[in-house]
Amino acid sequence: MESSRGPPRVKNKAPAPVQISAEQLLREAVDRQETALQKPTQRFADLEELKEYQGRKRREFEDYIRRNRLRLANWFQYAQWELEQKEFARARSVFERALDVHPNNTQLWIRYIEAEIKNRNINHARNLLDRAVTRLPRVSKLWYKYVWVMEMLGDVPGTRQVFDRWMKWQPDEDAWNAYIKLEKRYGEYERARQIFDAFTRVHPEPRTWLKWAKFEEEYGTSDMVRDVFQTAIQTIAETLGDDEVDERLFIAFARFEARQREYERARAIYKFGLDNLPRSRSMALHAQYTTFEKQFGDKEGVEDVVLTKRRRLYEEQVKENPKNYDVWFDFARLEESGGDPERVREVYERAIAQVPPTQEKRHWRRYIFLFLFYAIWEEREAKDVERARQIYNTCLELIPHKKFTFAKIWVAKAHFEIRQGQLTAARKALGRAIGMCPKDKLFKEYITLEQKLYEFERCRTLYEKHVLYNPSNCQTWIKWAELERGLDDLDRTRAIFELAISQPVLDMPEVVWKAYIDFEEEEGEYDRTRQLYERLLEKADHPKVWISYAQFEINVPDAEEGANDEAEEAEEAEERPVSEEAKARARRIFERAHKSMKDRELKAERVSLLNAWLKFEETHGSPEDIEKIRKQMPRRTKKKRKLDDDTWEEYIDYIFPADDQQAKNLSNLLAMANAWKQTGGSITGGD
Repeated sequence: MESSRGPPRVKNKAPAPVQISAEQLLREAVDRQETALQKPTQRFADLEELKEYQGRKRREFEDYIRRNRLRLANWFQYAQWELEQKEFARARSVFERALDVHPNNTQLWIRYIEAEIKNRNINHARNLLDRAVTRLPRVSKLWYKYVWVMEMLGDVPGTRQVFDRWMKWQPDEDAWNAYIKLEKRYGEYERARQIFDAFTRVHPEPRTWLKWAKFEEEYGTSDMVRDVFQTAIQTIAETLGDDEVDERLFIAFARFEARQREYERARAIYKFGLDNLPRSRSMALHAQYTTFEKQFGDKEGVEDVVLTKRRRLYEEQVKENPKNYDVWFDFARLEESGGDPERVREVYERAIAQVPPTQEKRHWRRYIFLFLFYAIWEEREAKDVERARQIYNTCLELIPHKKFTFAKIWVAKAHFEIRQGQLTAARKALGRAIGMCPKDKLFKEYITLEQKLYEFERCRTLYEKHVLYNPSNCQTWIKWAELERGLDDLDRTRAIFELAISQPVLDMPEVVWKAYIDFEEEEGEYDRTRQLYERLLEKADHPKVWISYAQFEINVPDAEEGANDEAEEAEEAEERPVSEEAKARARRIFERAHKSMKDRELKAERVSLLNAWLKFEETHGSPEDIEKIRKQMPRRTKKKRKLDDDTWEEYIDYIFPADDQQAKNLSNLLAMANAWKQTGGSITGGD
């Protein structure tokens, strides 16, 4: 039960009287170990006994091999025993028999060769190595053993021959490095260069060229190092493709030039690498370039590094999606900040070459701005007016004007011609735009231009064409009328307003009516203004119209005051008190409006009108007039009504005192009729 609960508890924790150290425990453990059994030493009395022993052992080994000839351990034990007996011929026989069974076993060849070397049979070892590399030319271990033996014998030409035989099989990089180290040990640098040349043809990877460049930097000249790097970049691009060119080559090349104090060469190498390598494979190169400029460059150099990095980013983005015009905008602004006109033109030309694939206006909106920015840059920064004009013309030729157009391009072209002093060309551009694809903005810009030139006849002609093109545009009519009024042609102004309000469709008719009414009021034609209000009320019986009408009547001076000078009237309009006659006219307007709303049961409009009437009385009326209007103000109440989908909603209803009194009178009448019916039709009362 205690074991299931955990280890037993120690009852006595006091130290033992005799302490045993760890050293004592280890000594006792060693002393108590049993001694291993040793094989007894066998002694032979004479040669016959030795021969008998050897014969017995050979029979045992032969039996082992006969039972399992594929087991290498049997062959190794047999050969090793023969070597211990100094029977070299018999040992060779065993190894040869084993090679007949396992001719491609590298371990067997190595044991055979090492046995010959150990017993100083060098010629036998060389012959075996020759046989081994002939049999197994792809096994590097045999070749390494072969060249080691040859070099240990001091046979350098023979070692070189072995390496040459080996290199024909195009081994891995370590084999080439071993051959080069051999030549370096004996000072054969020209031979080492030849080996590097063959090495880079077999293994044209960047690390191979870097090793060669390092070798030339150590044992050659600066020109040799440059030749290696230049050949490396060209060879890799031709054999493996541009995608295999490694940034490490450019970094090493530039660092070498920096060590030689050739800073311009180093800068050119960095830029060449950044221009030809994709951004994903040149991050380290850009970091090294930045460090280089911080160490050896100036402020402009560091800025150029940042510019180059952003340029590469934009290049990748436009390569991924050439129709991303926002990236082209950023790319062009980047080049503009760089200050190289040729680069700026190149980017803009590449950008405008990406014409939208469809003839939908939404796809062209951003594209058009490329032309605008390009033309503005050519005009203001590059000072090339003809090129800017050509850009505008090219853009206008590309746009499918029969489907859609962009007024901003036509307007920009006209403004450009005006800035160049070509007024006729600007008029032609706007006239062509109106003829091909008329738009309100084009008419407006053309009219604004002629107004600035005081060509009012041209303005009238343009207004006529504009209202024919879009007669529902209220602002066109108003601006035209303002032009004629400014020219003091009041009859033409009235005629324009009359044409405007007679149009069957207007986008904002209330604006035209207000402008017409304000015109007549400002001209002092109060009777004409009243007629306009009456005509407007026939079309739109709205509370705002009635309120505006009443406000107009308040501001109309009396007949005797109307003879005063208009300037004095304008100055004293705010100080002049409102006459009783004006108040009476305004009240009559309010009464008419209230009756109209009441008859049509327009409760919300009626409330709005009463609020305006109350404010009027609070300003201009007596307490009795104010109380009279307040008695007509309704009270608000919440009601429910059933909708078409059988649901109910709450709404605000207004109950007017006059309507409420009528309802009460009707209720009393119904009650009296009901009482008369219950009494049998007799009505009692005094005669």
